[in-house]
Amino acid sequence: MFNHILNNDFVDIVKGRRSVRHYDEDFKISQEELREIIAEASLAPSSANMQSWRVVVVDTPDGKEKLKPLVRFNTLQNDTSSAMLLIFGDTKSYLYAEEIFNTAVEQGKMPPEVRNSQLETILSIYPTLSKEMKVEIAKIDSSLFAMQLMLVARAHGYDTNPMAGFEADQLAKTFELDEERYTPVMILSIGKAKLAGYESIRLSTDKISFWR
Repeated sequence: MFNHILNNDFVDIVKGRRSVRHYDEDFKISQEELREIIAEASLAPSSANMQSWRVVVVDTPDGKEKLKPLVRFNTLQNDTSSAMLLIFGDTKSYLYAEEIFNTAVEQGKMPPEVRNSQLETILSIYPTLSKEMKVEIAKIDSSLFAMQLMLVARAHGYDTNPMAGFEADQLAKTFELDEERYTPVMILSIGKAKLAGYESIRLSTDKISFWR
């Protein structure tokens, strides 16, 4: 990880992020670097470290043609980006709990007794949650991952655009995922900007904070 970082200026990464809709059609991010970006974004926090985000990387002409009817008014991003990243939340992420915690013990990052205690709690609670609660947790976790990915992309010298304007009820089936298990969260376009995004205005802290 972190082999292709071009910009490590945190202030510039955060302040310079824009929602870019028009990318350089001739520029292609390699699959190796996309894998690295996804791995770095996966350092984001998640509920019980279940890492419930899942990504379908659409970076081929055939894949983009399949996606195009589903992205409504976001076809420019689909047509010009290096890739479209379909972010899903896995409502059965707890199935990886033993792998995650056993690996933590093997790498000396967690004592066995802590693993045992946490696994007992996770595996007794998560499977019994309602579908609505599982979806909510998966969406929160996946949104944290998506935000981190946008910042990581900036560090790699790329731009992104988060999108909610797509046919959510068709996305999983179109890309051959279990509709009951995987819930669509958002789509991120990623690539090298051809036209810079606009700087946007933010509400003041006084308007968004409630001090008690």
